[in-house]
Order: sequence, then C-alpha cells, then structure tokens
Amino acid sequence: MDVLETDTYRLEAFFDPATSTLSYLLLCRATKACALVDPVLDYHPATGHTDTTSADRLVARVQELGGQLAWILETHVHADHLTAASYLQQALGGRIGIGDRIGQVQATFERWFPSKDGQGLEGRPFDRLFADEDRFQLGRLNLRVLHTPGHTPACVSYVLDDSDAPLAFVGDTLFSPDYGTARCDFPGASAACLYHSIQRLLSLPGHTQLLLCHDYRPNGRALVWRSSVAEQRAHNLHLQACPNEASFVTLRQQRDATLGMPALMLPAVQVNVRAGRLPAPQANGVRYLSIPLNILKDAP
Repeated sequence: MDVLETDTYRLEAFFDPATSTLSYLLLCRATKACALVDPVLDYHPATGHTDTTSADRLVARVQELGGQLAWILETHVHADHLTAASYLQQALGGRIGIGDRIGQVQATFERWFPSKDGQGLEGRPFDRLFADEDRFQLGRLNLRVLHTPGHTPACVSYVLDDSDAPLAFVGDTLFSPDYGTARCDFPGASAACLYHSIQRLLSLPGHTQLLLCHDYRPNGRALVWRSSVAEQRAHNLHLQACPNEASFVTLRQQRDATLGMPALMLPAVQVNVRAGRLPAPQANGVRYLSIPLNILKDAP
C-alpha cells in the first residue's frame, strides 16, 4: 500500500501483481466519505474460481479508517481483470459510477454475450453514468469527470481539482513515462481519440498527480503508481517519439499490431459491462461464463 496525504484527503494505492492493476481508496478527511477506484475481483482462469482477497483488503481498509463508502468508480470497462464493484457495494454500500458512453461498449459486447432477456443493458446496472465535465461530491471534496476516449470509447478520468495537490485517476489512458500509452485496438477504440484525450490530460496543471491503473514494471523496476503531468509531458516515451497526431497514430497502430488479446478479456468484459455482477446460477446451482468460438481469431 502506498499513501499520499494532504490536509483535505488521504489517497491509498493497492497493487494486484496478478494483473498489474492499481486500485485506489480516496478519503475525505473531514467527513470520512470515501471512494474506491478500479477495484479487482480475483479470478483464477485455470480453475474458473473467483475470490475476494483483493477486494477484502479494500473493505478492511475502509473499515480501519472509519470510512463511509460513497462511490465505487470505474474508469472504463476493463479487459484485463474482473471488477469487484458489485461485491464491494454489497459489503459497504455506495454507488457504482462509470462514463455515460458505457451503453456503446455494452452494445458492442452484447453481440458476443447476449442478455438472457434479449434486452440491451443501456447503462444498467450502474448507478451513475457520468457525462463529460459532470461534477460530484465526495464529502467536501469536489471531483469532475473528463471523457477521455481512445483505449475504449467510454473511458473517463476523475479529477480532484485540489489547489495544492490535484489528482486525476486516468485509467489506461496513460502509463508510467517509461511505458507509454494505452493500446487502441479494442472494439470502438481510436488512436486519434487517445491522442486528443492525452493532450487534454496534459493541459491540467503540471503538478497534478496522474493515478495510473496499471504498472507493468519494465525490466523489473520498482512499482510506479503515479506520475505528474509535468513528468509525462517531459518523459513519456510515446509522446516524445511523436511530435503530432499523425505520428502518434502510426506508432500506436504499429505497436498494437504486435499485441495479443489480454488473457482475461473474455471473462472480464462479460462481467465488467454488468458492474461486476456475476451470471445468475443455472438450474444446477452453478454460475457459468461464456466463451464465444471462432469470432475472435486474429484480434481483440
């Protein structure tokens, strides 16, 4: 657990080495209201088992801090881990929020994982669909939402405009400066959109801390869970190599062509488009995930 604390908030980062995912707890110190961002439900593909070890760490920490969970925030529909949002809501309450373009992502994956009633999800079962520049409260903390598409069409970033120590939870849009930027080969993704989303994030004040959703620790280096806007402007290897949108799009397309599909994409998306709700048990009492055959031969 890594910590950043000011007079107004406490931020704690939690790392899941199995998926290289970072989840966050943001606490308003004045009111004890808190948010959990991009939480992980542990999943073991070899056996099909889920467990709540990572999520229970978050539950325990909220309780240790005397926190009241107000929000469970998703930056996007993840393709590399299952979300624990539904489990955490059952354990601690709170509202599950995601960007309002989620319906577009749900409709895309509805072709692969259709609802049993034949009806599209259309944003359900999320509690709050955030539009670009929406604002919301976490106790006395004021947060706003930036639509930052590219990695997926529904990606958002959550910004805390604290004058002394501003934060932005950026999902997969940016990685650490030595790793670069998000892939753009998922359905509905766009390298051009990602370029503009990155520019939008880099227009935030230079001392804004960007909270990363993943760190793959190239060459085995120590974990990096945050990076300032100024550091990203000066050192992000993809941005330094690309002086304009056209060169960035070319770089991303060439790099993405070499990437395989994330190992957990098929189980992850069918759970994550439903805010972490697992499929209902069938008549034998067993829950099942689906694996579509022969439709994803060459690309994610």
